[in-house]
Amino acid sequence: MRFRVRPVARLRGACEVPGDKSVSHRAALLGALADGATEVHGCLEAEDCLRTLAAVQALGADVTRKGPGHYRIVGVGRDGLQEPGDVVDCGNSGTTARLLLGVLAGQPFWTMLTGDESLRRRPMGRVAEPLARMGATIVGRKDATRLPLAVKGLRPLRALAHTSPVASAQVKSAILLAGLFADGPVSLTEPARSRDHSERMLRQFGARLSVEGTTITLTPGELRAATVQVPGDISSAAFLLVAGVIVRDARVTVRRVGVNPTRMGLLDVLGAMGAALETEGGDAGEEGEPTASLTVSASPLLATAIAGALVPRLIDEVPALAVAAAVAHGVTTIADAAELRVKESDRIAALARELARMGVHVEERPDGMAIAGPQRFRGARVSSGGDHRVAMALAVAGLVADGETVVDDTACVATSFPQFAETLNALAGGSAIVVEDA
Repeated sequence: MRFRVRPVARLRGACEVPGDKSVSHRAALLGALADGATEVHGCLEAEDCLRTLAAVQALGADVTRKGPGHYRIVGVGRDGLQEPGDVVDCGNSGTTARLLLGVLAGQPFWTMLTGDESLRRRPMGRVAEPLARMGATIVGRKDATRLPLAVKGLRPLRALAHTSPVASAQVKSAILLAGLFADGPVSLTEPARSRDHSERMLRQFGARLSVEGTTITLTPGELRAATVQVPGDISSAAFLLVAGVIVRDARVTVRRVGVNPTRMGLLDVLGAMGAALETEGGDAGEEGEPTASLTVSASPLLATAIAGALVPRLIDEVPALAVAAAVAHGVTTIADAAELRVKESDRIAALARELARMGVHVEERPDGMAIAGPQRFRGARVSSGGDHRVAMALAVAGLVADGETVVDDTACVATSFPQFAETLNALAGGSAIVVEDA
C-alpha cells in the first residue's frame, strides 16, 4: 500500500483520533488478570492492540466485542491463565511482547512468543534480564534477547528492586506485571519518569502501588474488574496537530485526546516553538486518564532543544516533531533519544534518509538529530520502511511540499491509526491523500 500525497493550502475542522494504544494494551492485560468482567470503551481496534486481545484469549480469558471499540473481558484472576495451544504471535507490537513477558514470568507453564520480521529484530534483553532475576526461565535467540522467546514462569516470583538504565514504560510495566506474582514488594527506579499508564490502571484495578520520585513499588495482590474509558491517542493526534501548525491556512481541533502529564511533551515542545495551541479539558486524578480538546492554528515556528527528562514524554512523537523542526526558524536539536534507534525502525536513520529525499537536511547524531530551518520540502518518492510513525510523518511533510509525494509501504499505519488518511482528507476538504495498492 502507498500514499499519494498532494500539497494543500487549507486544513479546517474538528476530529477525533483512535483510542490510545498504550492504554488499550494495558486494559486487555489487566482485564484478563482481574476477577470479574472488565468493560473497555474506546479500545484501539488496530493491529497491535488486536494482537494483545488475541493473546489474552489464547491464555484463557474470554473476550467479546460488543461494538466498535467496546470489549468485554472476563478475567480469570491471577491464578487462572492457561498454557496456550499454539505460539503467540505478537505481530509488530513491541508492547504486546514486552508486557506479555511480564505476565508470563509468573505463569507455571511454557509459552512461546514470536513476531514479524521487524519485531524479531527489536531488543528484549532489558525486559528478560530482570524477569530472569525474579525466577522466570526465558530462552531464545541471541541469548534470550530477541524473539522468538520461550518463557516458563515461576510462582511465586522473587521480589526485586530494579534500577533501570533507561526510562522505559515497557520495561517498567513488564516488571510491575510480574510483581503481581511475586513473594513480596517489587520496585523499579528509572532515571526519569516514563509514561505512567500502568500505574494509573493498576490502581484502577485495585493494585497496591506507591510512587516516590522515580521509584514505583507494587505490593502483590488480587485485581478486581473495572470499566476503562480509553482516551484518544496523543501519539496519533501529533500528526494532525503538526499538520495544523505548518499548513498555511489551518485551524484544527482534535477532541477527547489523552493529556496524561507523562505524555504531554509534544504540547510542551509545540508551545516552546511558538505554536498557537489551545487546550480545553480537565484532570482525571491518579486513576483514569485525563482528556482534553486540543486546537492548533497555522503558526510561524521557532527552533527549540529537546533533551533530558522531556524525551520519555514524547519519544513516539519525534517523527512528527522532526517535520515541524524543518520549517522552524533556527536549529532544533534532539538528544538523549537513542531509544529511537530500536523502535519499529531506526527512526533517526529513517528520518534523515527519507527527509533528505524531500530536500530537507537532517544531521544524524548517535542519540538524536539536528535540523536547521526553515527548509522547503520537495515532493519525492519516499518509504516508511515499515514504520507507521515514519509513514505518517512523511505524509504530513507531503502536505506542504512542492509537488506530489508518494509514500511507499504504508500498510503499517494500520498498527496505530487506520483512519489516518481519511481523517486528514476530511480536514483538507478533499483528497489530499490517495491510498493506493502497491
